Amino acid sequence: MSTLYLQSVGVLGPGLPDWPTTRRILSGEAPYDAQVEAQPNPMLLPPNERRRVPRLVRWTIAAAHEALIEASRDPADVAVVFTSSSGDGEIVHRLCEAAASPAREVSPTLFHNSVHNAPAGYWSIGAGSQQRSVALCGHDASFAVGLMEAVTLVCTEQVPVLLVACDLPFPEPLAALRPIGASFAVALLLSPVPCRQALACWQVSIGAGAEATAIPAALPATLATNPAAAALPLLAASTRDAAETVRLTYVGGQHLAVEVRRCH
Repeated sequence: MSTLYLQSVGVLGPGLPDWPTTRRILSGEAPYDAQVEAQPNPMLLPPNERRRVPRLVRWTIAAAHEALIEASRDPADVAVVFTSSSGDGEIVHRLCEAAASPAREVSPTLFHNSVHNAPAGYWSIGAGSQQRSVALCGHDASFAVGLMEAVTLVCTEQVPVLLVACDLPFPEPLAALRPIGASFAVALLLSPVPCRQALACWQVSIGAGAEATAIPAALPATLATNPAAAALPLLAASTRDAAETVRLTYVGGQHLAVEVRRCH
């Protein structure tokens, strides 16, 4: 069993514009209020990059930057694990359109942005970071796969790690094959040692069986179809005083069991 500490959070989703708002909803202090989907403008990126980056990169970097601002950490000093179940569905759609067109011409920028580690590349540009970064995919278990990678780095290297997960809906007709009902991005700064502002202590282990803890009932059911939103039960438990165990769907018919307790 591995022990680590949740230091700060960044969140972006429908009715969840930031971590303070999300924390109040998850803790029961405020009702959920559906809002128009956010259009993040990641100020970490230079203006030229900011204008041309795809939505997945915008959402990913916006959530990551919020988590580091909350912790007063320099983005250039933190290792990052990025995870997404399907990558950028809008770009996949546009590539399919280009491949099906008579000319079959693909824009170099479109192809450049199609790679799974595009958010990691833009993050290194915006943050001026030379720290390690990893881009992962584990289909519906992508959040748990990313969490396990982050836990491994935190515990073996004894360094803080930023875990960032993001999934956005696909356009039709791909949405019929890969239904993701709502957009969601989350960033978690995880530390090997407790700090004054730590939100929770997590103990992570792998168990048999794939049954996962459901997202909080106060949130819309469309979020349950977003693999990145698997983080929400974990965040909800981190806002409560009582210790509890959250289960996340992992690979190979297994789950991650995360024992959560408040630090203060």
